Amino acid sequence: MSFLSSFMIPFLICLIFAYALTHKVDLVSAFSTGVCDGLKIVLNMFPALLLLTLTISAFRSSGALQLLSRALETPAAAFGIPSPILPLTLLRPLSGSGALVVFEDILTQYGPDSLIGKIASVMMGSTETTFYTIAVYFGSAGIYKTRHTVPAALVADLTGFFAAALSVRIFFG
Repeated sequence: MSFLSSFMIPFLICLIFAYALTHKVDLVSAFSTGVCDGLKIVLNMFPALLLLTLTISAFRSSGALQLLSRALETPAAAFGIPSPILPLTLLRPLSGSGALVVFEDILTQYGPDSLIGKIASVMMGSTETTFYTIAVYFGSAGIYKTRHTVPAALVADLTGFFAAALSVRIFFG
Protein backbone atom coordinates (compact mmCIF):
# COMPACT_ATOMS: atom_id res chain seq x y z
CA MET A 1 0.00 0.00 0.00
CA SER A 2 2.79 2.47 0.82
CA PHE A 3 4.40 1.71 -2.56
CA LEU A 4 1.24 2.88 -4.34
CA SER A 5 0.78 5.97 -2.20
CA SER A 6 4.41 7.09 -2.63
CA PHE A 7 3.97 7.21 -6.42
CA MET A 8 0.50 8.78 -6.50
CA ILE A 9 1.54 12.44 -6.61
CA PRO A 10 4.28 11.97 -9.23
CA PHE A 11 1.76 9.94 -11.25
CA LEU A 12 -0.81 12.73 -11.06
CA ILE A 13 1.78 15.32 -12.12
CA CYS A 14 2.78 13.17 -15.12
CA LEU A 15 -0.89 12.70 -15.95
CA ILE A 16 -1.41 16.49 -15.97
CA PHE A 17 1.63 16.98 -18.23
CA ALA A 18 0.42 14.24 -20.58
CA TYR A 19 -3.04 15.80 -20.76
CA ALA A 20 -1.52 19.22 -21.47
CA LEU A 21 0.66 17.82 -24.24
CA THR A 22 -2.14 15.87 -25.93
CA HIS A 23 -4.62 18.76 -25.71
CA LYS A 24 -2.04 21.45 -26.56
CA VAL A 25 -2.54 23.41 -23.33
CA ASP A 26 0.03 26.09 -22.48
CA LEU A 27 0.94 25.03 -18.94
CA VAL A 28 2.86 28.20 -18.08
CA SER A 29 -0.04 30.54 -18.90
CA ALA A 30 -2.57 28.18 -17.27
CA PHE A 31 -0.42 28.05 -14.13
CA SER A 32 0.05 31.84 -14.00
CA THR A 33 -3.69 32.39 -14.55
CA GLY A 34 -4.42 30.01 -11.66
CA VAL A 35 -1.95 31.80 -9.41
CA CYS A 36 -3.52 35.20 -10.24
CA ASP A 37 -7.01 33.85 -9.52
CA GLY A 38 -5.78 32.36 -6.25
CA LEU A 39 -4.23 35.66 -5.18
CA LYS A 40 -7.49 37.49 -5.92
CA ILE A 41 -9.34 35.03 -3.67
CA VAL A 42 -6.78 35.48 -0.89
CA LEU A 43 -7.07 39.28 -1.15
CA ASN A 44 -10.87 39.05 -0.93
CA MET A 45 -10.68 36.82 2.17
CA PHE A 46 -7.92 38.72 3.98
CA PRO A 47 -10.01 41.47 5.66
CA ALA A 48 -12.45 38.96 7.18
CA LEU A 49 -9.66 36.69 8.42
CA LEU A 50 -7.70 39.60 9.89
CA LEU A 51 -10.77 40.88 11.72
CA LEU A 52 -11.50 37.39 13.05
CA THR A 53 -7.93 36.91 14.26
CA LEU A 54 -7.80 40.29 16.00
CA THR A 55 -11.19 39.75 17.64
CA ILE A 56 -10.19 36.36 19.04
CA SER A 57 -6.91 37.73 20.38
CA ALA A 58 -8.70 40.60 22.10
CA PHE A 59 -11.34 38.21 23.49
CA ARG A 60 -8.72 35.96 25.08
CA SER A 61 -6.35 38.72 26.23
CA SER A 62 -9.03 40.85 27.88
CA GLY A 63 -10.15 38.06 30.21
CA ALA A 64 -13.62 38.05 28.66
CA LEU A 65 -13.24 34.35 27.85
CA GLN A 66 -12.70 33.44 31.51
CA LEU A 67 -15.46 35.79 32.67
CA LEU A 68 -17.97 34.34 30.21
CA SER A 69 -16.90 30.79 31.10
CA ARG A 70 -17.59 31.43 34.78
CA ALA A 71 -20.98 32.96 33.97
CA LEU A 72 -22.00 29.89 31.96
CA GLU A 73 -20.89 27.24 34.49
CA THR A 74 -24.35 26.65 36.00
CA PRO A 75 -26.32 26.38 32.74
CA ALA A 76 -23.62 24.19 31.21
CA ALA A 77 -23.62 21.86 34.21
CA ALA A 78 -27.36 21.38 33.73
CA PHE A 79 -26.61 20.03 30.23
CA GLY A 80 -23.72 17.85 31.39
CA ILE A 81 -20.86 20.03 30.15
CA PRO A 82 -18.08 20.24 32.76
CA SER A 83 -16.83 23.75 33.57
CA PRO A 84 -13.21 23.14 32.42
CA ILE A 85 -14.54 22.55 28.90
CA LEU A 86 -16.43 25.86 28.65
CA PRO A 87 -13.50 27.86 27.21
CA LEU A 88 -13.25 25.20 24.49
CA THR A 89 -16.96 25.49 23.67
CA LEU A 90 -16.66 29.27 23.45
CA LEU A 91 -13.54 29.31 21.27
CA ARG A 92 -14.27 26.37 18.97
CA PRO A 93 -16.76 28.23 16.73
CA LEU A 94 -14.36 31.18 16.51
CA SER A 95 -10.89 29.77 16.05
CA GLY A 96 -9.47 26.34 15.40
CA SER A 97 -6.01 27.32 16.65
CA GLY A 98 -7.38 29.02 19.78
CA ALA A 99 -9.55 25.98 20.49
CA LEU A 100 -6.55 23.70 19.93
CA VAL A 101 -4.54 25.60 22.56
CA VAL A 102 -7.38 25.26 25.08
CA PHE A 103 -7.82 21.59 24.10
CA GLU A 104 -4.13 20.88 24.71
CA ASP A 105 -4.39 22.58 28.10
CA ILE A 106 -7.35 20.38 29.00
CA LEU A 107 -5.52 17.21 27.96
CA THR A 108 -2.39 18.27 29.85
CA GLN A 109 -4.29 19.11 33.02
CA TYR A 110 -6.87 16.29 33.09
CA GLY A 111 -5.39 13.66 30.78
CA PRO A 112 -6.81 12.21 27.55
CA ASP A 113 -8.43 9.25 29.32
CA SER A 114 -10.34 11.31 31.87
CA LEU A 115 -14.03 12.05 31.34
CA ILE A 116 -13.21 15.71 30.70
CA GLY A 117 -10.47 14.76 28.22
CA LYS A 118 -12.81 12.41 26.36
CA ILE A 119 -15.60 15.00 26.18
CA ALA A 120 -13.14 17.63 24.91
CA SER A 121 -11.80 15.19 22.31
CA VAL A 122 -15.26 14.37 20.98
CA MET A 123 -16.16 18.07 20.91
CA MET A 124 -13.04 18.90 18.89
CA GLY A 125 -13.87 16.18 16.41
CA SER A 126 -17.58 16.83 16.07
CA THR A 127 -17.79 20.62 15.85
CA GLU A 128 -16.57 23.20 13.38
CA THR A 129 -14.75 26.52 13.46
CA THR A 130 -17.91 28.20 12.26
CA PHE A 131 -16.83 31.81 11.86
CA TYR A 132 -13.52 30.91 10.24
CA THR A 133 -15.27 28.62 7.75
CA ILE A 134 -17.89 31.23 6.96
CA ALA A 135 -15.21 33.91 6.55
CA VAL A 136 -13.19 31.72 4.17
CA TYR A 137 -16.00 30.32 2.03
CA PHE A 138 -18.23 33.37 1.90
CA GLY A 139 -15.24 35.70 1.53
CA SER A 140 -13.84 33.72 -1.39
CA ALA A 141 -17.26 33.73 -3.08
CA GLY A 142 -17.72 37.47 -2.44
CA ILE A 143 -20.81 36.94 -0.25
CA TYR A 144 -21.11 39.50 2.53
CA LYS A 145 -24.62 38.84 3.85
CA THR A 146 -24.64 35.51 5.66
CA ARG A 147 -28.36 35.70 6.49
CA HIS A 148 -29.36 32.43 8.22
CA THR A 149 -25.96 30.74 7.94
CA VAL A 150 -24.50 31.97 11.24
CA PRO A 151 -27.51 31.14 13.45
CA ALA A 152 -27.92 27.71 11.84
CA ALA A 153 -24.20 26.93 12.18
CA LEU A 154 -24.14 28.05 15.83
CA VAL A 155 -27.16 25.87 16.62
CA ALA A 156 -25.34 22.96 14.97
CA ASP A 157 -22.25 23.67 17.11
CA LEU A 158 -24.34 23.89 20.27
CA THR A 159 -26.01 20.60 19.40
CA GLY A 160 -22.58 19.08 18.79
CA PHE A 161 -21.36 20.22 22.21
CA PHE A 162 -24.36 18.77 24.02
CA ALA A 163 -24.30 15.56 21.99
CA ALA A 164 -20.57 15.12 22.67
CA ALA A 165 -21.03 15.48 26.43
CA LEU A 166 -24.05 13.16 26.43
CA SER A 167 -22.53 10.47 24.21
CA VAL A 168 -19.28 10.34 26.18
CA ARG A 169 -21.24 9.99 29.41
CA ILE A 170 -23.37 7.21 27.89
CA PHE A 171 -20.52 5.25 26.33
CA PHE A 172 -17.71 5.90 28.82
CA GLY A 173 -19.71 6.70 31.96
